[in-house]
Amino acid sequence: MHDVTIIGAGIIGTFIARELSKYQLNVLLLDKENDVSKGATRANSAIVHGGYDAKPGTLMAKFNALGNPMFDKVCKELGVLFERIGSLVLAFDNEDMKTINELFQQGIENRIPGMDILLGSEIRRMEPNISRKVIGGLYSKTAGIIGPWELAIALTENAVDNGVKLSLNTEVRDIECIGNKHRLITNKGMIDTKYVINCAGVYADKINDMVSNDIFSITPRRGEYYVLDKGTGGDFINKVLFQCPTKLGKGVLLTPTVHGNMLIGPNAEDLEDKTATETTYEGLEFVKKVSNKSSDNIPYSKNIRTFAGLRAQPSTGDFIIGEAKDAKGFINVAGIKSPGLSSSPAIAKYIVELLDHIFDGLKMKEDFNPIRKKPIIFMELNDDEKKELIKKDSSYGRIICRCEMITEGEIVEAIRRNPGATTVDGIKRRVRPGAGRCQGGFCGPRVVEILARELDEEPEKILKDMKGSNILIENTKNNNLAYEEV
Repeated sequence: MHDVTIIGAGIIGTFIARELSKYQLNVLLLDKENDVSKGATRANSAIVHGGYDAKPGTLMAKFNALGNPMFDKVCKELGVLFERIGSLVLAFDNEDMKTINELFQQGIENRIPGMDILLGSEIRRMEPNISRKVIGGLYSKTAGIIGPWELAIALTENAVDNGVKLSLNTEVRDIECIGNKHRLITNKGMIDTKYVINCAGVYADKINDMVSNDIFSITPRRGEYYVLDKGTGGDFINKVLFQCPTKLGKGVLLTPTVHGNMLIGPNAEDLEDKTATETTYEGLEFVKKVSNKSSDNIPYSKNIRTFAGLRAQPSTGDFIIGEAKDAKGFINVAGIKSPGLSSSPAIAKYIVELLDHIFDGLKMKEDFNPIRKKPIIFMELNDDEKKELIKKDSSYGRIICRCEMITEGEIVEAIRRNPGATTVDGIKRRVRPGAGRCQGGFCGPRVVEILARELDEEPEKILKDMKGSNILIENTKNNNLAYEEV
């Protein structure tokens, strides 16, 4: 019998799992996919928002304001990259400036620090590559950039190290309420638990409907993006650049990433299909057309990848957080659209407070360790450190990914960590081979070979990402794949 079972291992579920791992509880984190961070967490704008955009009085405003200042501490503890680079909302005419003033006033109501309204000339001194048509804008100093999937993976590692159980490839098909417990009917059998926390993203409405008559709906809203090569983020732009928001969201933005790329997007398209993560010609052309308003010389020739993600648009217009009125012990954390990432640490704290009240007091663990061992990043070491590491483990002397300069040792460590990577994209999310200019053209075969060796599997069984995404069909000849010695 579990005390708490969390359904969904995205950024919200993993933050809650890590927060609950501080207490004397039997916690299970499960997900229907073969890795954590496979939904909206791996396909979004990767921004920690300042907090001025959310309507005052909403849960989005409350948790964004509380969550933003919490990232510095948690990212330091977990060894995750996070940079407070600030954001700008650009105004192109007097109507936009009215919106800028409204956002500024909302920010004051939401108690957001570090905001200023700037003239176009002041903004151009910050961002020389923006359009000459910009007449002013809102500057938010506290906005930041992060790797959301890297954070979710780190949260999971730390939670598991502190006693949380993780069950992947586990799909909840029904939930039965039996007395004071819940029985989850899954593809792997039955799971009994006292409390359920529903963090199932675009599927949260389906999970809710299994136990509650208090119905809400989640509409998947697709957003498509361009990823530009390293050097564009930080060189071409320095801060997160927004246009004035519309009824469909914050609009098309330009932002550096923590790894030096530039991200451009998203559009916003409401769909019925909760699996529609393919990109479209029309969507990407829309992103390109709208983004050119912010800057007329965006280096799209340096595009290395496009992708799409789905955010969970709730029928209520706000986050849905709390115990279902007609299902005691069933807690929804649903409709967590933007600023969901920014709000995630504060939401996790709130859920723990809720459970503390329900349990009539939670007991802290004396041996909780908040520190996650940071993975070795070989190319960040100095020459003496590299030589010493290679002496201890020669696999760190073999470069597998030339674009990102990733070694075999880093890939092996990503597989052996708990929970470790089991797919090519799982490796990519952890240590970035395949994230560079050639998008895995050089390193992909070597990553497959290393995964097969470390997992003791045939190469044909290694997946690119999700179930059924096999890369190889059969072995035609015995080739030794190349690698480059440092």
